[in-house]
Amino acid sequence: MHMMGAIDDEDKLDADEAKKVLRRAGRMALPFKRTIAGALAFTALSTLGIVLGPVILRWGIDHGIEPGDKEVLRNAVLVCVGLTLMAYLSARQQFILINKAGEGFLRALRVRVFDHIQKQSLAFFDRNKSGVLVARMTADIESMGELVQWGLLQFVSAILLVIFALVLAFAMSWQLTLAGLLVMPVIIVASRKFQRDSNAAYLDVREQIGQTLSSLQEGIAGVRVIQAYGREPEQRRRFKRANRDLYDSHIHSVKVSTWYFGLVESAGVFATAIIVGVGGWLFTRGDVTIGTIIAVVLLFAQLFEPVQQLSQLYNSVQSSAASLNKLFGILDTVPDIEDGEHELPPAGELTVEGVGFRYPETEAAVLSDVSITVADGERLALVGPTGAGKSTLAKLMARLYDPTEGTISFGGVDLRDATIASLRQRVVVVPQEGFLFGGTVADNVRVARAEATDDDIREAFRAIGALERFGEFPEGIHTEVRERGSRLSAGERQLVSLARAALVDPAVLVLDEATSNLDPGTEFIVERALDSLMSGRTTIVVAHRLSTIQRADRIGVIDGGRLAELGNHAELVEHGGRYAALADAWQKSQPVAGN
Repeated sequence: MHMMGAIDDEDKLDADEAKKVLRRAGRMALPFKRTIAGALAFTALSTLGIVLGPVILRWGIDHGIEPGDKEVLRNAVLVCVGLTLMAYLSARQQFILINKAGEGFLRALRVRVFDHIQKQSLAFFDRNKSGVLVARMTADIESMGELVQWGLLQFVSAILLVIFALVLAFAMSWQLTLAGLLVMPVIIVASRKFQRDSNAAYLDVREQIGQTLSSLQEGIAGVRVIQAYGREPEQRRRFKRANRDLYDSHIHSVKVSTWYFGLVESAGVFATAIIVGVGGWLFTRGDVTIGTIIAVVLLFAQLFEPVQQLSQLYNSVQSSAASLNKLFGILDTVPDIEDGEHELPPAGELTVEGVGFRYPETEAAVLSDVSITVADGERLALVGPTGAGKSTLAKLMARLYDPTEGTISFGGVDLRDATIASLRQRVVVVPQEGFLFGGTVADNVRVARAEATDDDIREAFRAIGALERFGEFPEGIHTEVRERGSRLSAGERQLVSLARAALVDPAVLVLDEATSNLDPGTEFIVERALDSLMSGRTTIVVAHRLSTIQRADRIGVIDGGRLAELGNHAELVEHGGRYAALADAWQKSQPVAGN
């Protein structure tokens, strides 16, 4: 199976890579081609309206002002007003259309990336930090917004403006046009240097922003530790240092921009002076008119702004291409867990045969040659020292990962051949800490089955013996849990997780240390709910409390990635092996366990 590593975090792409990424983005934008085409058509109209202004002005001067023909002058003014109105209306429409296409593209991209992330297995999230994935969905997509919404228009508008202006200028006077172009070699060389310098400055600013945000986040997230040890002065020094580096980076980027824009403006003044000087000489010879000189000057004045825009656009394209490349890295990641074709039966044995597992980034095996069969309705407890592989085995049984060796089957069907929908219906995992989403208690239970009614949810709570507890809330099951369930206690959050499992009514229940973070009083309530939930169904329990382990039908001792012992509590204690030693240690460290 194709396995992808962590998503690349590089900001720099070479020209060929950037072109490939942008071509791929262009293919993704095909559904919006009509809207984009309409925007480009209005861009051409708007640009044409702008560059025709000096031409009409030339006509008005040469045929209206000089001869004193008021009708020609009036018509020239009316045409200029009409062109200005056309340019305004076209520009307005192009902005609406390109933003419609741009926002549509970004919306589709967000949905596509989020949907692909949701399809990934836990191994993907082991390899990629959640903060990096969030940055891909927010900062990287936002960094493309300006290019998608404005960059395309700027590029097309700038190119059309340069072409239209030069064509019209050459048509009116090739001599004046060539004279004005004498400054262009300086602009071209300066633009190339600006692209290199500004790109380096931009990347440095991005790096310093990341460092500053990291320092800020640590200062906020770790405020309890900082205050407990009186580390506020050191944290302030660290943040000031990061903030100063960010300030210096911004100032450097401003300096890079100011010399270039100042040079372009100065070149525009020189071009005007050259055109006026050469134009005056040509006028005395009768080769050009006053209107022609003014029109060419105005056309050249319009040339320098698009040159600046194109230089700035280069960095936007580089940044957007890098952001797109990161997002495409996510989209190109093949899910480790692929959907099968067979429905899992409603009941059956859970069989583990010769299973081995290793994470892609590690050489050492987490599990080796593990074989065990769990009968329908049996409770199996997995115990062992920290890092032995017991939680990994439980996750394999629920197919949160696929084994690198061997097979795991339920009712005779290999889990790799089962449909994901039937697998999640038959096998449910209750994790160590129940995660709650924003919303009500009912909303959080309904995560397990979207179409469940309020009566179904109450029945799920009743099945685990917790309906009365949540019925005491002022708003019952419609009580808001707040962010990450902060309104509920740890035990109540875990009861919501158990109610989710009860709502699904699975054949196999996998409990990954579901009571490890609870205090003894809360643990008793959750343990009682667990007993109700486990009744009559196959249960895999990863546990470290002796009270939970003793109630299992069989106990599997995982040590060093292997199944070291298998039997019930009495048999394993009598055997005097690893489990007996663990049980003795638990009894000494938790004398009240089991009460």
